[in-house]
Order: sequence, then C-alpha cells, then structure tokens
Amino acid sequence: MTLSASDLKAKLHAPEIVVAPGVYDALSASLAADAGFDTVYLSGASIAYTQLGRPDIGLVSLSEVNDVMSHIRERTELSVVVDCDTGFGNAMNVMRSVRMLERAGANAIQLEDQTYPKRCGHLRGKTLVAQEEMVGKLKAALDARESDATLIIGRTDAVAVEGTERAIERAQAYREAGVDMLFIEGIRSDDDIASIMAEFRGQIPIMANMVEGGDTPLQNAQALQDMGFSLVIFPGALVRAFTHMAQQFFDTLRRDGSTDAFRERMLDFRQLNEVIGTQAMLELGQKYDSRR
Repeated sequence: MTLSASDLKAKLHAPEIVVAPGVYDALSASLAADAGFDTVYLSGASIAYTQLGRPDIGLVSLSEVNDVMSHIRERTELSVVVDCDTGFGNAMNVMRSVRMLERAGANAIQLEDQTYPKRCGHLRGKTLVAQEEMVGKLKAALDARESDATLIIGRTDAVAVEGTERAIERAQAYREAGVDMLFIEGIRSDDDIASIMAEFRGQIPIMANMVEGGDTPLQNAQALQDMGFSLVIFPGALVRAFTHMAQQFFDTLRRDGSTDAFRERMLDFRQLNEVIGTQAMLELGQKYDSRR
C-alpha cells in the first residue's frame, strides 16, 4: 500500500494512528514497504549512525539527507516524513531545504527549534533558538513548499530545556504559524502527555517519538492512539537492531573464520536477490537490449 501526500494528510486526521518505522536508505525503506508499512520516517540520526558512523550531533548535511531521500523515492512509493533538523541554518536555509526535499519526494518535512549544530532530542546539553526566530523559520518553510499537501511539522525540544509548560507555549505559537503537525520531543511522563493533549487534542495532529532507552517511556501504537497521538515514529530502532546483529555476525566470523554458524540468521545469495528484485531488473534491461 502506498499513500500520496494528500492521503497522508487525511490519514493523520483519522482515528487510527500512523506507525512509521525509521529508515536510512533505499534498502531499509523497501524492506519497510515489503513488511506492509505505508509511511516511513527518514531519520537524521539514523543517517548519521549509518553513513558517518557518528552520533546525532549536527554532522549530517542537507545534501546528504536529500541524496538519501532521492534514493528512497526512486526505489519506493512510500510516504516519507523527513527529519530536516534545524533546516540547516536560518529562514533562507529552511526555504532551500524545503524546496530541495519536496522536489526529492518528501511528503512531510520536520523542523526543530534547536540551535545549530543540533543534537539528538534524547541527549543532554541542547539549546534553543528564540521562539520568534522559530516561528519565522516555520513560516518560511510554509511559504517555500510548492504544494499544500507537503506537510510541515513543527518540533520543539523545550521540554528538556525550558520545561513542559514552555514547550506547550512554543508548540501553540508554531500551530498558530500554520504548521500541519506538532512534535513535542522528549516527553517525560503521563502528566506531560495529559497537559499536551488538553491543549492540542482535536486541534492538530500530534507526533510521538519512541526511542529505546530514551527519555520518553516506550508505549505501543494502540496506547499512543488512545492518548491522542496521530503519528508514532521509531526512528533509530532499526539501526539498534542492525548494530546488535552486526556485532554478533562479526564476532562469529572473527571466531570461526567462516559465516557458517550464522547462516540461519542471514539471507543467502539467492534470497537476497529475491528481496531486491534482481530478476525483474534483469528482465527489464533485456527489454531494451538492442542486441536481442
């Protein structure tokens, strides 16, 4: 199943929560599609983890995010929510970022109110731009998009820096600026959720972020739906699963000098080619081969 941008917008206003696994390249996105997901979250953190082997501390550039988005769009028709960090600069940088990512195929673009360089929402030491500056950046994003179906998500990291009450005030200002969805990062407790939902439930879609070992207690999709969330992302879960598996794989290979003991936990050559559609690609190429 695939969703257009307008379909995603409608689905976010429906009663059922949208579950979006985090992805970081075309293969991970295609595997999410094969598993039955219609929406994924292109995680800046996961790009940093996998492409740079580094933490989420503002090292990833716009061009790197845009390249990954382009590869995903070439491979799948999934709805993609893109983590655009701070917009990579001021309001003018935000406009360029939105235009590039929208052309690359993004269905929704998330912008946050941290200073640059940012850091993961579940790391300590974050600092924020002034509320007025962030409102201006969000308005720039809304003006830059070519289609109203391309969603703009306003994220605040104020819970960890200024407290829940100020986070709600910032989110209210971002809603008034015209964003399509709010993301209040680093929610600590059920009391935080109750305060947030008392202000916004039924007014605008709210996004939840599940980070294993992070600040926000893990909840399943049904529980989050009951609380009033419209979208839940699991941005770095796949990387954590992959890293755990890869450590075991390398330990096995180093110990045995062979992958044989790991064979039951991996695809063989034929199986991988089935997953990535090798035969279909070869047949497509033969269709245009003038030597036949």
